Amino acid sequence: MKYRLRNTILDLLMRIEKDSGFSHLLIDNEIKSSRIPEKDEGLLTEIVYGTLQRQMTLDFYLASFVKNSEKLDLWVRHLLRLSLYQMVYLDKVPDHAIIHEAVEIAKQRGHKGVSSLVNGVLRNVQRNGVPDTSSIEDDVKRLSIETSHSEWLVARWINIYGYETAKAMCEENLTRKHSSIRIQPMKITREKAMETLREKGFEVRESIFSPQGIIIDKGNILATELFKQGYVTVQDQSSMLVGEMLDPRPGMHILDGCSAPGGKVTHIAEKMQDRGVIHAYDLHKKKVKQIDEKAALLNLSIIDANPGDARKLGELHESGSFDRILIDAPCSGLGVIRGKPEVKYHKKEDDIKRLSEIQSDILESIAPLLKKNGLLIYSTCTVDIDENENVVKQFLGDHPDFQVDNDFFENLPAALKASSGITQYGLQLFPQDYQTDGFFLTRLKKIE
Repeated sequence: MKYRLRNTILDLLMRIEKDSGFSHLLIDNEIKSSRIPEKDEGLLTEIVYGTLQRQMTLDFYLASFVKNSEKLDLWVRHLLRLSLYQMVYLDKVPDHAIIHEAVEIAKQRGHKGVSSLVNGVLRNVQRNGVPDTSSIEDDVKRLSIETSHSEWLVARWINIYGYETAKAMCEENLTRKHSSIRIQPMKITREKAMETLREKGFEVRESIFSPQGIIIDKGNILATELFKQGYVTVQDQSSMLVGEMLDPRPGMHILDGCSAPGGKVTHIAEKMQDRGVIHAYDLHKKKVKQIDEKAALLNLSIIDANPGDARKLGELHESGSFDRILIDAPCSGLGVIRGKPEVKYHKKEDDIKRLSEIQSDILESIAPLLKKNGLLIYSTCTVDIDENENVVKQFLGDHPDFQVDNDFFENLPAALKASSGITQYGLQLFPQDYQTDGFFLTRLKKIE
């Protein structure tokens, strides 16, 4: 097909919206399929992510040039968005080439009227430029449009954290974070992995979150033998902090109640030197397979993964069975918007209330399975207080035999001890603080 790259981008954007697909998975699958030349992989990723990240801003711009733009066919809206994104935010391709290609795609997919509309809109933008968002008087609405976050979400973050923190979070979500990996320490040292990657032209540095962590500033780790042979695995730094703070040790009996896709549980197994037992559960059978596959790739044998509802694990295990428990609870995902920008359009405020109730139910159900003096990590990849601090606060109020482990704050990596997100209930990581995912974690201790 002519104009394959832009047509592929258009198809991906439509699938993400129509089928609620995850952008990172669809992009990875497209690249792995080898249908796109290697030289175009970066541009495909840039345009898909950028168009998604700026979607509300682009629609604000388009509204000045198209009457009733919401009534356009979905593919036409996305074609205008991705073309406008390139014209406003990228300088790799000249405007006349972007317009020509958009018009030709419109001819392929539609009729003369559609191609004329696309041509007219984009040429108008080229002549007149896009409207200025400073004309929006309301602070919440302006920040919402400028950073493409739903108005309810911006208002909620301002209410919880104040305008400046909310603004910083929204702006950070428009950037692409560095990828990070975790070494398998029974296979390779961090120093050796970094040396190997540098020899292949990668730009890498040590993570401050975990002695197993490496940040990749330049290079595609998925194409390396280190990744393919299980010497390293992809994991966000904030996610690595969970395994570090759980303090797992060889020979322990550990429960991971919400385990898929397996990044945290395999990290725990590595820290246990593959000695002991880890019971890992996930609600969906298909996701349990992901855990098994990741464990096999990393040559880890102590993970017993099974399907199971985290709210009903008390039916499978006796009270006081585990030295350590991890509850990486299902959440709204509002901390991972940079990697999954579609999240900020799909979520509703009611989702947060519903999820916080599920999180409380899971914590309530699993906590009795912890031994006396055992440690329990509660974590989420979100930044909402109702899913994080308030869940913990409610649980502690109902369970005097649990407390936040005082050593948790002492055991944090040195660079995190002065974090602005520390409260008496745990640590809230904001995406703008350390260029990681937004994340919450705390460590609870069962006492006499």
